[in-house]
Amino acid sequence: MKMNHDQIKRYSRHLILPEVGTEGQEKLLDAKVLIIGAGGLGCPLGLYFTAAGIGTIGIVDFDKIDFSNLQRQVLYQTDEVGQPKVTAAAKRLKAINPDVNIITHETKLTSENALDILKGYDYIVDGTDNFATRYLVNDASVLLNKINVYGSIFRFEGQSTVFGHKDGPCYRCLYPEPPPPGEVPSCAEGGVIGILPGMIGLVQANETVKLILGVGQPLVGRLLVFDALGMKWRELKIQKDPKCPLCGDNRTITQLIDYEQFCGIRGGTTQAPAVSGVIEDITATELKGLQTKNDGNLFILDVREPGEYQIAKIEGSTLIPLREIPNKLSELESHKDKLIVAHCHHGARSAKAIDFLQGKGFSNLKNLKGGIDQWSLEVDAEVPRY
Repeated sequence: MKMNHDQIKRYSRHLILPEVGTEGQEKLLDAKVLIIGAGGLGCPLGLYFTAAGIGTIGIVDFDKIDFSNLQRQVLYQTDEVGQPKVTAAAKRLKAINPDVNIITHETKLTSENALDILKGYDYIVDGTDNFATRYLVNDASVLLNKINVYGSIFRFEGQSTVFGHKDGPCYRCLYPEPPPPGEVPSCAEGGVIGILPGMIGLVQANETVKLILGVGQPLVGRLLVFDALGMKWRELKIQKDPKCPLCGDNRTITQLIDYEQFCGIRGGTTQAPAVSGVIEDITATELKGLQTKNDGNLFILDVREPGEYQIAKIEGSTLIPLREIPNKLSELESHKDKLIVAHCHHGARSAKAIDFLQGKGFSNLKNLKGGIDQWSLEVDAEVPRY
């Protein structure tokens, strides 16, 4: 598209760059980029894509703004808590640059809708926070021949690369299989320093703009890893796997699959497979009833980290972090004749603890469905949510 006088003034610092110029800026204005996830990574992506003048920006997210988002999700304001993220994001971005067409997809990305949503865009930028959606984004991008600009964050470390580029690897080349369920805590469980998503989101934004312009050396076959504590960047080489079932020489994945099943997720909660074949759940209300009964036959095991325990706890619970359980078996043996109810933040780590304990001969075990978060919602609102 041809620029008017106002646009020439707005993008003048781009226009005087020989690598961009008028032709490059017009490429940006014509580009269609999809941001998947309007969270920590999606916020800086949206801000800088909008300021750069990327003509069409799609945003996929089904979540609402929560107080816990405000520490790092810089698009949102306190008075917007409770609003859909895509609605608040679109309003803010349009105020920054009316040139840009913001398309909101207020929905969860699934195997049923992914291809339809992604096909209308030139570049896909993955700002998601879970393995199931990352595999889904990767597979849909490769099946549609779209480039996927990837980023992820956790605690003080982030990484970014470009997947799906010609002759480059895809996400499955780097991670052929998802980690065991509950093995890697989410940011909600493990935490994240608020500035980190800005660092990684800007790397993703920079890579996307370079790809649109066709300049520089993209992060193809290179995984950039950032250590915020050490303030260090490392680059790791990643190769395209000729045996990759998606992008390799003999593709066996030709359609989208059930990614929650692939990643071991049941009923929306990551669960570890039990040795006995069964992990029994108990609801927060049921647990409260047992607490009230107070017959001495209940032991509440909190497997979160000490920092989480300081934020919120269920009265009467005992903290033994998941990683310490193998060394605390003797302590737990003294409660073997009681009902042991394990809990964490949402239920994944406690399921893993139950799996381990069942393997050690414990049988009277239950997992608090929804974890302490559900306890706060269902039983005791005085217990802070985080």
